[in-house]
Amino acid sequence: MAKELDSSIQYLAGVGPKRAELLRRELGIETLSDLIHLYPFRYIDRSGITPIAQVAPDLAFVQLQATVLTRTLYGPSGSIVSQDDNPIHFGACKRLSVMVEDASGRMEMVFFKGIKWNYQRLVPGATFLFFGKPQAFGTRMNIVHPEVDVPQDGALSQGALTGVYPSTEKLKTGGITGKVMCKLQAAALSLCLPEVVETLPEYILRDRGLVSLPYALKNIHFPKDSYALQKATYRLKFEELFFLQLSLLKQKYVRSRGERGLLMPKVGPDFHACYNALPYSLTGAQQRVIKEIRADLTSGHQMNRLLQGDVGSGKTMVAVLSCLLAIGNGYQTCIMAPTEVLAQQHYANIQKYLKPTAVQCALLTGSTTQKERRAIHAALEDGSLGIIVGTHALLEDNVVFRNLGLAVIDEQHRFGVEQRSKLWSKGPLVGRGPVPENFATLIPPTAEQRVPPIYEAMGGHGFPRQASADQADRVPPHVLVMTATPIPRTLAMTLYGDLDVSVIDEMPPGRKPVQTMCIRQNDRASMYKFMRAEIARGRQVFVVFPLIFESEKMDLQNLEKGYEEIVNAFPLPDYKVAIVHGQQSSEEKNFNMSAFVAGRANILVSTTVIEVGVDVPNASVMVIESAQRFGLSQLHQLRGRVGRGAEKSYCILVRDVKTSKEAEQRLNLMCQTEDGFEIAEQDMKMRGPGDLEGTQQSGLPISLNIASLAKDGQLLTEARIYAGQVLDADPTLSAPQNAPLVRELRKEKYVVKDYSQIS
Repeated sequence: MAKELDSSIQYLAGVGPKRAELLRRELGIETLSDLIHLYPFRYIDRSGITPIAQVAPDLAFVQLQATVLTRTLYGPSGSIVSQDDNPIHFGACKRLSVMVEDASGRMEMVFFKGIKWNYQRLVPGATFLFFGKPQAFGTRMNIVHPEVDVPQDGALSQGALTGVYPSTEKLKTGGITGKVMCKLQAAALSLCLPEVVETLPEYILRDRGLVSLPYALKNIHFPKDSYALQKATYRLKFEELFFLQLSLLKQKYVRSRGERGLLMPKVGPDFHACYNALPYSLTGAQQRVIKEIRADLTSGHQMNRLLQGDVGSGKTMVAVLSCLLAIGNGYQTCIMAPTEVLAQQHYANIQKYLKPTAVQCALLTGSTTQKERRAIHAALEDGSLGIIVGTHALLEDNVVFRNLGLAVIDEQHRFGVEQRSKLWSKGPLVGRGPVPENFATLIPPTAEQRVPPIYEAMGGHGFPRQASADQADRVPPHVLVMTATPIPRTLAMTLYGDLDVSVIDEMPPGRKPVQTMCIRQNDRASMYKFMRAEIARGRQVFVVFPLIFESEKMDLQNLEKGYEEIVNAFPLPDYKVAIVHGQQSSEEKNFNMSAFVAGRANILVSTTVIEVGVDVPNASVMVIESAQRFGLSQLHQLRGRVGRGAEKSYCILVRDVKTSKEAEQRLNLMCQTEDGFEIAEQDMKMRGPGDLEGTQQSGLPISLNIASLAKDGQLLTEARIYAGQVLDADPTLSAPQNAPLVRELRKEKYVVKDYSQIS
């Protein structure tokens, strides 16, 4: 048993109950193992001494070796409370100034905390090492709260490289400074390193040229030199990404061999009728994706595919043709959207595509009347309804399909895992009631096939669950997940590493680029003039605000005030302005949105509720107020609401007076490119993967302590390829040499959410 590794942090010298609670609350550290797996995020070189004469305010950090000259204590008003030769009144002291000198000059060290302790320690004539960030104060240089060491015993601080750990104000106030954290890490390592067990087999260490785990842990915290740090970092990053990919790929492996899927070998007349009636040719990317989906449907295994496509790339067309493939084989299909507006829009578009076919389609949302519901439920049960489009209303227990063969989930991150899991129970029932003609040839999977022996051998985490008695008689529908939020390649490989991914990376011909420009608040009069000109040409305008009500913390122009200003600038009867926001009732929201979609309103003032899916081909202008408050992906989604017709379209980003450099970078990038995938990559680099649109709710499958999806894309690819090779050589990981992998995969942190199985 790993006695020390699992012991509570409070028993480590220098911690205690109060600091232990602080570490738990602020950094999630509860055990010594948690502590030694908290890695520095950067390092400071403490190997050199800078002469005082060479200290400048633009230097990041300096280390001085200097002798104390004088100590002065100051009160609240800046008056001297005490100097070396006067009586000391520490209670009245607010600041300690210590003048130090070396052979090249003099400098001030300033302390606002620990005044008494530092005063008593820093006696004139004594020499110390002072380390910190220099700054200019008036005509002289000083360092506020430097780290102080005695030259001969500053062992930890005088190493070539000193780690800087994640911290918070509460930790610093509680006495857990950077220096204290280094001491805690040193104490924890001395106790834990003898217990650390290697997590990777010997052959992987040899193949990849990796150092041992104890060596890596020691040198990630206290590097012997820069080469040792490089080797330690590479080892720990590779291990993290390798186990992440191994845990995802094992799921894919088990499912592909253990989960039987509905066989759909036919194409059918409805597919041909729809395809041949299209007024335009599909793009090469659309054709490629349809071939990939068809290969899945004819494989005999359940399809679990993620379809990524930028706004306007033609995902809906691919979804409809996929549904028609399933219908051609005697199955029903459903398309599930996150909002009623998007479901209605899908339904309207799909109805147009289905005109040349004999396929029946219906819409089921919260607004569907009871009479309509009864008719829809009956048509679903008798199999006459081929495609049902809807919101989460499709998941209700009384929605029963005769033979659901394909479920399309749009913007899947907006549905909870438990909600989506209900689709499992709606697959075709084997041996009860009417089944499709070709279904008799399918052999329902046995319990052994559903959960193969390798389920246990590989740790039992994240695999297909044992089916319930009812579900044991059902075959799950094929699943196609769609998203218009471009996901960086490395993030897709991680969030959806166990799905097959298709990308529509080509826009339909004739679609004109949206001209994007960034303006300031005082350019508003010109913007209104431009909007009037576009409306005079018969076009419509979106105006999007980030907030609904006034916020005291953020000085943003809010929706209500903005709406009043727009109404004043565009008065009746010449102009009609509609407003949509999250505080309205569904009825009110749908009424105003419908007025804009139908062309009865010239301008739609809105919050980001229109971000996903609203299709108004006649809208040619998107105005985004306080654009610096939005993330890149969100700005890109909003811009995608225009440019959907044949007319030239524009996106106007209105920025506030106070805009940070990072926000300006985002806005400049929006003006430079329309490539959603490039924008997503840059967004991840700027904000980190956990904050990206659509990933916030789900989080990463496992937490990464040292690797970065934004920076380590190449290593992630290598780790995935190598994990695949390991599984190819030993699919069950039953070889003795792979015992460390099985042991590691059994750990709780590798319980990966199975996004592919939506359960």
